[in-house]
Amino acid sequence: MVATQKDIADKLGISVATVSRALGGYSDIAKSTQERVKEVAGEMGYSPNITARQLQKRRTDTIGLILPSENLRISDPFFSEFLSGIMGESTQYGMDLLVSIHPSTKDETELYLNYIRSRRVDGFIVTRTQRQDPRIDLLREHNFPFAAFGRVDGDNDFPLIDENGKLGVQLAVDHLVELGHTRMAFISEPTHLTKAYHRLSGFCRAIELHGLTIDQDLIIEGGFRQRSGHLIGEQLLDMSNPPTAIVACNDLLALGAMRAIQERGLVVGKDISVTGFDDIALAEYVHPPLTTCHQPARQIGKMIYKMLVKEINQESPDKQQIILKPELVVRQSTGPVQK
Repeated sequence: MVATQKDIADKLGISVATVSRALGGYSDIAKSTQERVKEVAGEMGYSPNITARQLQKRRTDTIGLILPSENLRISDPFFSEFLSGIMGESTQYGMDLLVSIHPSTKDETELYLNYIRSRRVDGFIVTRTQRQDPRIDLLREHNFPFAAFGRVDGDNDFPLIDENGKLGVQLAVDHLVELGHTRMAFISEPTHLTKAYHRLSGFCRAIELHGLTIDQDLIIEGGFRQRSGHLIGEQLLDMSNPPTAIVACNDLLALGAMRAIQERGLVVGKDISVTGFDDIALAEYVHPPLTTCHQPARQIGKMIYKMLVKEINQESPDKQQIILKPELVVRQSTGPVQK
């Protein structure tokens, strides 16, 4: 027979209310009493009724992460590391992570609204933020807990973690200019995304700071994966005056561009230099190893999870907004311009 709180109370000669509060770790119950109650509960094989406890707290102990079905990124090495960090923290905190996919044919905010109204989750982690993001507008309107990986245009008065993408790309351009490159291309992710917009801004700003001319033909917007980088790489190489260096918005785009270069019999890092962004695990092991901006994906996942838990618990965060400074990792995919 399964032990109950009443069984524990009868054995210890205390009230059921005291047992309940001791197991809940309430501060008005002496530590010695809490320890004794938990010890006896363990001896008797007591298991708490999770559903009842959640109803009592009006909490689900679940955090939501909604992903788009279009360009789903679970196989993306950076996103996989980021998700691993979140999942590791959810285990540490004893909470569940609900990952949902929203159909591309439906308004994503409707799914958020359904979860808010049904209280299926206690808060959301919002990823791939847009410059004008209706999800964040909705969550603000309903005063519902969330933390975002990325910024939006205008006020960022909510918990967020982001990398300084503008600075990261500027570091890459500075590096290429030092190597003698003056004709550089940029392969972008969709620029309605804040991170892509910032990285493109960093590219244009760095070109201007070095007194070079921005060639709009060398700035091409694509998708997220290797295929997009490969197609755009071919497009750049087909130009009558191709670039001597390609700056890609992420590592997968960079890897696709590298493949296009190698298929033409050219040498990456010698004939054409390539840089990426994110420093996924594969970047160090491709041939040649990729020069890229490092982001600690797993650590970011952990940090954003802790930030959201504090928001749910209405605790003051150590810092409301955290903007990480990227580090340029120089490898063999970049080299001096050929004279």
